Amino acid sequence: MDFNVKKLASGAGVFFTRAVQFTEEKLGQAEKTELDPHLENLITRADCTKNWTEKILRQTEVLLQPNPSARIEEFIYDKLDKKLPSRTTNPELLGQYMLEAAKEFGPGTPYGSTLITVGEYQKRLGGAERELLQTSAAGFLTPLRNFLEGDWRTISKERRLLENRRLDLDICKARLKKGKLAEAKAAAAPDFQETRPRNYVLSASASALLSEEVDKAEHELRVAQTEFDRQAEVTRLLLEGISSTHLNHLRCLQDFAEAQATYYAQCHHYMQDLQRELNKFDSAGCGSTQSDDPASPLLTTSSPGATVSSQSSQRPSTLAMEQTQLPVTGTRKAKVLYDYDAHDVSELSLLADELITVYTVPGMDPDWLIGERGNQKGKVPVTYLELLS
Repeated sequence: MDFNVKKLASGAGVFFTRAVQFTEEKLGQAEKTELDPHLENLITRADCTKNWTEKILRQTEVLLQPNPSARIEEFIYDKLDKKLPSRTTNPELLGQYMLEAAKEFGPGTPYGSTLITVGEYQKRLGGAERELLQTSAAGFLTPLRNFLEGDWRTISKERRLLENRRLDLDICKARLKKGKLAEAKAAAAPDFQETRPRNYVLSASASALLSEEVDKAEHELRVAQTEFDRQAEVTRLLLEGISSTHLNHLRCLQDFAEAQATYYAQCHHYMQDLQRELNKFDSAGCGSTQSDDPASPLLTTSSPGATVSSQSSQRPSTLAMEQTQLPVTGTRKAKVLYDYDAHDVSELSLLADELITVYTVPGMDPDWLIGERGNQKGKVPVTYLELLS
């Protein structure tokens, strides 16, 4: 217990001495050892990296999870080192509600069948969003957190230790300066006014003590300078590692952008498919309306006029089929960016990084092209391609 008390008292004394030195420096009453300009630049750059990394991390979390309570829940689970329960995304929840509503309204009704179709695509959108959240959390958010909670804490600890070593160095400099001033003053004005030998002995003894104090202060200064230089070198090496941190964050940022591109391409593709499905429903609804209409000219008794109407109704479709077989002059090569599975026989399945030949046809949806790979041919989405010159 006695040892602990002494150690505590010694630590308190060092802390008080450093506090006095720091206060005098702030008031301009004490000299301060300046750091190397290169080290100062590294410290400034490190502080800038830390501040912007925190801002980017927070805003990315808001982008991926706008709900504050959900973010707090994720933070608590992360601190407790527990697995976060699976959470339903908003599109998935909306799709589930639509499917349940379709059961109530009747899946055979036009509204019910449309709810089922839209609900299924909403669930697909939710699945794509879930994949984006998982990919971004693992490939982008986690490396940023690891830097702030790991590397930066180590850098901050070494910087605080460097500041303490600098204060100790300046304290030793001030102590040596005071000792030399006292020694010079004693040497310049010796006490010879008294003729008694006793006073002369006391004066010589004081000079010897002052000289001993100066020697001790010089030794402490050399030790403090060595420790300061060693700690400055350790801190410099850690701060120079910020460059490798930037390279790592650059790769993570590229992965995050690629994950976003994949997500938005999937969403675009799903919505195009949904529009085609809804257009089929509209066409089927119009066809059934014409079939049920007793006044429709196509349901009248056979007559020359009816035959002409039937032939004229077939001409546009025949003409459209002929037009779809006419390619626009010139074809281009395209590189496939993502895998794509054909949804029907009119489409062509794709593999990432392969090269295909593409062209368009008159009247075709601008979001689609005709792709050829050997003897295979079919429609391909433009968002999955990189057109080459």
